[in-house]
Amino acid sequence: MKTIYPRALALLACALFGAAAQAATLPVVRVQDGASQLVVDGNPYLMLAGELGNSSAGTAAQADTILPRLASQHINTVLMPVAWEQIEPVEGRYDFRILDHWIDVARSQRMHLVLLWFGSWKNGFSEYAPAWIKADTTRFPRARAIDGTPLEILSTFGEETLRLDSRAFAALMAHVRQKDLQQTVLMVQVENEVGLVGDRRDRSADADRAFQGEVPPVLVQALQAQRANLTPELAAHFNAQGSRWKDVFGDAADEVFMAWRYASYIDRVAQAGKAEYALPMYLNGQLPAPLERAGDYPSGGPHPYYQQVYRATAPHVDFYSPDIYWPEFEQWVKRYQALGNPVFIPEAKLQVAPYNALYAYGEARGFGFSPFDIDSVPVMGDDTDSQPLMTQVYGVLAQLGELLPAAQAQARTRGLVLHAASPRPTQVVALGGYLFEATLSRSWPEKKLLTDDGAMLVLQSAPDEFFVVGSGLTVNVRRDPDADAKVAGISSIEEVTRQGADWVVRRRLNGDQSNQGRQLMMDAQHMRIYRVRVHAIARQ
Repeated sequence: MKTIYPRALALLACALFGAAAQAATLPVVRVQDGASQLVVDGNPYLMLAGELGNSSAGTAAQADTILPRLASQHINTVLMPVAWEQIEPVEGRYDFRILDHWIDVARSQRMHLVLLWFGSWKNGFSEYAPAWIKADTTRFPRARAIDGTPLEILSTFGEETLRLDSRAFAALMAHVRQKDLQQTVLMVQVENEVGLVGDRRDRSADADRAFQGEVPPVLVQALQAQRANLTPELAAHFNAQGSRWKDVFGDAADEVFMAWRYASYIDRVAQAGKAEYALPMYLNGQLPAPLERAGDYPSGGPHPYYQQVYRATAPHVDFYSPDIYWPEFEQWVKRYQALGNPVFIPEAKLQVAPYNALYAYGEARGFGFSPFDIDSVPVMGDDTDSQPLMTQVYGVLAQLGELLPAAQAQARTRGLVLHAASPRPTQVVALGGYLFEATLSRSWPEKKLLTDDGAMLVLQSAPDEFFVVGSGLTVNVRRDPDADAKVAGISSIEEVTRQGADWVVRRRLNGDQSNQGRQLMMDAQHMRIYRVRVHAIARQ
């Protein structure tokens, strides 16, 4: 019989207590009344995030230079890849030293991490799988093209691949649980932008046999149960009376089949990880570009068209998020919201990210936004106005602090984005009985555009007081006719900054700076916080 000494008992008790305390306070993602929240330690956490370039987290030394620089840019959360090849270079032997150093440095900078598991797939391909996986096509089969050519893509029918991917992911989560008692790591992405590239579906022998067989009845039943709420793309093809894939899904059968296969595989990986450490787990998706067909974009990925197949097949995935690089940012956000997902954008096009971030936090009331390749954004000295616009955005949002998630939860935020090429040169949002009508900034009296892009986030702080965060817009304030028949006026406009709990007025904008008190005229090039006080009077 093994003897356990008092010191060992004490250490064991501490470990068990720490694990229990950690489990009791795991981060939670929730959607309530249209607002998305990530709750950390009992409080909503607004994630001012950025995703690293794919090769930016491959060494421990990179953490020492990248993380302090990002912290100085008001980023509080970093999305970082963890590659299967990195943690299991030799089969069955795990090495977490690089990850451990990133966690330590992030914690020292008071930052959080979201881990991106680059396991069997990344952007549809399998380049981050270990070399010993890549070299053995018998044990770890590849998907095949229509002509029989093996692709550099691991097949979803590789049972040994699935077993070892699940084992490695479980080992990762078990290690994070033991290492990260302070919960520097908040969430985990399982795989990355999955889907078959180059064809609509896998043409391997195993895939062909499964495709010629029957659709799992549980999938048909799940889709039939929500028939009235199916996406247009799925509803157009779904026939619950059929039995085989072509009969049930028609022309969409190839892509729906792949969605089912990826969802089945990923669910088992997520399940293995959650058994070790049940952090929130999500799956990101590469969105179809205009005129692209399945196979041009990753076929079978969790984009909205057939995402309900994932929801019916992968219960261990908590939510799905879009990687948005295309111009229709608002459209894609709304499509993910319509499927019940929280608003979290794990990848966004860096060039327009400063504007889309205000829409994501203000209008969509999201808990997180993350431009891709964030470590490429330079630091430009100590002058705030000389910093890149993304740094300025996170700087002003950080000043809002706890006000923003509280206002999101109470539907006291709105937001909009305008571009010179937009078919809508004027946009209006309603909040608190007032209409905020925005156009892009122009010079006076020439009325030439001063910027091609503008955006704002409006936060109601009191019945007749609003904080407006933004750049590049001229904003008229009118009374909302749905509220009453009164006439609105602007009482005062101040450019403000927060110092501790107090708001300090940098400039009071009267006269020419507000078109004689009639408009909020934003700085065309820099992000500012404006405190706008308004009034409503009866018509005479």
